Amino acid sequence: MLDGKSLLVTGGTGSFGKKFIKTILDTHPEIERIVIYSRDEFKQFMMSNMPEFKEHADKLRFFIGDVRDKERLYRALEGIDFVVHAAALKQVPSCEYNPFEAVKTNIMGAANVIDACIDKKVKRVVALSTDKACAPVNLYGATKLCSDKLFIQGNNYSGPNGTKFAVVRYGNVAGSRGSVIPFFQDLVKSGVKQLPITDMKMTRFWLKLEQAVEMVLEALEHMHGGELFVKKIPSMHMPDLAKAIAPELETVEIGIRPGEKIHECMITKEDARNTIEKEGYYIILPDIQRKEIKQFYAHEKRVPDDFEYSSGKNDRWLTVEDMRQLIAEINKGE
Repeated sequence: MLDGKSLLVTGGTGSFGKKFIKTILDTHPEIERIVIYSRDEFKQFMMSNMPEFKEHADKLRFFIGDVRDKERLYRALEGIDFVVHAAALKQVPSCEYNPFEAVKTNIMGAANVIDACIDKKVKRVVALSTDKACAPVNLYGATKLCSDKLFIQGNNYSGPNGTKFAVVRYGNVAGSRGSVIPFFQDLVKSGVKQLPITDMKMTRFWLKLEQAVEMVLEALEHMHGGELFVKKIPSMHMPDLAKAIAPELETVEIGIRPGEKIHECMITKEDARNTIEKEGYYIILPDIQRKEIKQFYAHEKRVPDDFEYSSGKNDRWLTVEDMRQLIAEINKGE
């Protein structure tokens, strides 16, 4: 599907962006070009000089720009066939303290991407979401929920023959920038005697970066416009993660932080009536469904009416040993 085509990735210098672009270069050598759109020129410089990207310099274009700047988006989207929207302000405390900035990037930036993609006749757009957008309790989650709805309803603005929009929602990516794994590892290196756990009952969804990339590629290929894809992934107990990283250290409960949940959720009971189940993922269909979406998914398997996909009620769990192996893979990849 990508052979001979052009792709733009917003936030392309982040953990996901770099892995996604590397995967595309490895698996689709016939892609015409990839535009890395982000606002940090130093990260772009560092990425462009990494060996795995430097050898593909003829296919890569580094565009300095912010999703808040619609005019720059219009310029960057010239001749682009597909877009993956990964740019966002993602740190929960930062978004709480700087709410107007979070709104400008995560909501207004999303609207800019949608408008620009429709006007530039981009074929397909996949936007990245987060488990924190499901029944949000913090501003980051609220802005991403709003972004999700903007992208889903973007299909109604583009029309039946225009740009198709879909969303991919997943949980915490193990080892990504800002995740708890490198945080715990840094604490261990500093010589702490205890690892802090906000709540001993806390659970989280976890997946590898490769799985996130795989889900976005699958959505990009199979989307019809209006779907919210949710990958089936395992959960883990936070105290078990601490044991996997430093079994010799005690853990201490420090209390839940503002805007934090004990368990994360990716599909609520309210969404269950519009949710269908596939082999490796779920699809939440839009409340306002276009004719072609209704027809295509008319005979798909629906989840029960009381279904809820929560990290605390999952049927797949990572053991301490599973997490040790996962962390070893992450460290090896570095």
